[in-house]
Amino acid sequence: MTFNEGIRTDPNRVRRSRGGKGAAVGGGLGLVVLVVYLLTGTNISGLVGGDTPAQEGGAASGECVGAEAANTNVECRMVATAEALDAYWGAALPEQAGIQYAQPAFQTFTGSVTTGCGDATSAVGPFYCPPDTSVYLDTGFFDQLEQLGAENAPLAQEYIVAHEWGHHIQNQVGTMATIDRQGTGASSDGVRLELQADCYAGLWVGHAANVVDPETGVTFLQPPTRQQVQDALGAAAAVGDDRIQAGAGQQVNPDTWTHGSAEQRVRWFSTGYEQGTMAACDTFGAAQL
Repeated sequence: MTFNEGIRTDPNRVRRSRGGKGAAVGGGLGLVVLVVYLLTGTNISGLVGGDTPAQEGGAASGECVGAEAANTNVECRMVATAEALDAYWGAALPEQAGIQYAQPAFQTFTGSVTTGCGDATSAVGPFYCPPDTSVYLDTGFFDQLEQLGAENAPLAQEYIVAHEWGHHIQNQVGTMATIDRQGTGASSDGVRLELQADCYAGLWVGHAANVVDPETGVTFLQPPTRQQVQDALGAAAAVGDDRIQAGAGQQVNPDTWTHGSAEQRVRWFSTGYEQGTMAACDTFGAAQL
């Protein structure tokens, strides 16, 4: 989607760090901690110890203050997307779930990063860490979308961020604390969690053109075009477990799925986009995914 002229964004909303300051690259205990957490929901950081690498703080870019930067620069687009998501969920979460919204931290990085879930490399992909309520993303991941068969387009990028924001909403609502994250399979709790985050992403996209920048009174985004929505749907399909397995030359095996098939991810994104409520995104109550 395209950001509207007249919005004003805070470049400090997104932190930026670069790897190479001690974070595990390609392995190490920190990466083990993260993988264990993402797969099981168990934080074992206190058991393995280790020092916290230093990281660069501050803004993603001092120039990320308006629509022109957001529409032309990926880092600035992350800033504007975060603020648009904050504005949407700041109103929607209290209204639909009776819960006060708390902003997640958002950090982009290059190479590797240290998190409350352990050290991570770019190979992990974008992720949300509940212990430090933060979203982490190496924007180089967007280049991989084309390799996966999707367009590296603005709304495809924004969908990825909105999906991770969906996990933050699940954490606030309490969903993450009540499910079994150790199982795999096409109907597992883990897949239901991911599909619900897709649905929440679609929900935001459907409402984003009506979300107002509280600082200026201008709506953040223009209504998405049909092609832009297709870009987001293409990204959702590209990261389906079946597509990834097939693309890697593996046999497609639903018993090992952790995020859902391409069809499931597209359908649940579409459900949020078209129906527009958190209640419509109840993947845990759905008889069939």
